[in-house]
Amino acid sequence: MSAKKSVSVLGLGPMGQATVKILLAAGVDVTVWNRTPGKAEALAELGAKPAATAAAAVAANDTVLLSLIHYDAMYGVLEHADLAGKTVVNLSSDSPANSSKGAGWVLDRGARFLTGAYMTQSDDIQHPVSRMYVSGPAALHKELQELLELLCPTEYLGEDYGIAQLYYQANLAMFHAFLISLEQAVAMIERSGGDLDRFMALRENEPQSLKDFSHFFVEAAKQGGWGDLANLKMMHAGAQHVIDASEEAGVDAEITKTIQQYYQRALDASEQAGRVVPVHQIFSRND
Repeated sequence: MSAKKSVSVLGLGPMGQATVKILLAAGVDVTVWNRTPGKAEALAELGAKPAATAAAAVAANDTVLLSLIHYDAMYGVLEHADLAGKTVVNLSSDSPANSSKGAGWVLDRGARFLTGAYMTQSDDIQHPVSRMYVSGPAALHKELQELLELLCPTEYLGEDYGIAQLYYQANLAMFHAFLISLEQAVAMIERSGGDLDRFMALRENEPQSLKDFSHFFVEAAKQGGWGDLANLKMMHAGAQHVIDASEEAGVDAEITKTIQQYYQRALDASEQAGRVVPVHQIFSRND
């Protein structure tokens, strides 16, 4: 792959911004678009090329990476774009059925398609344990593998467009439960006057990936809490994707619905307070 390989990235939330920064650092020419232009302008200072419209961003390059809140957003974003001959890699999170439906929509418009899903700790795409789950045509994955692995190693899971999201959402079902329990644990320590550093010292033998995230989260909690409104909205939407994926398979998703309620309560409390109220503080609230 040429160091000057060019791509377009549409959607500049936390994951999209991280994607663009890594590609730029690797010498890739990146055209960017976001519904609110401020994020694109900030990335332009790093060398990205903002496009005025989503259609213009698609027209700029043969390969298009999508980083949106869910697959439904793709339809409106790409509605007026000419997809003929393009390759679309959707890195957005959603259920397996919605991913397969989205793939068909893109294929019907003359483009090739890969499903991609970042299995990462927050937006730390290049963490040593980060992976990108990929599904779709094996030949297309092989063609794009060098480009995609500038971001993180890929795990190719098969031809079924929905299979990458199946394994991704299954992992997230576990992650959401871990994260919400960690939120509760931090609230317990803080509420009881305990020491978060001592709490972490007692957990030194846990798996490295959980340890790394726990250190990150606890340090953030000591500064007031992890997450801005974009993170809370992303986690709320992500929980919905776990619910959808579970229910599509006939699996009870009540635990994830309960988890999602904490993100909604944090969003509601943040709106009421006029500042971000992190989830672990919700455990200490009486309303």
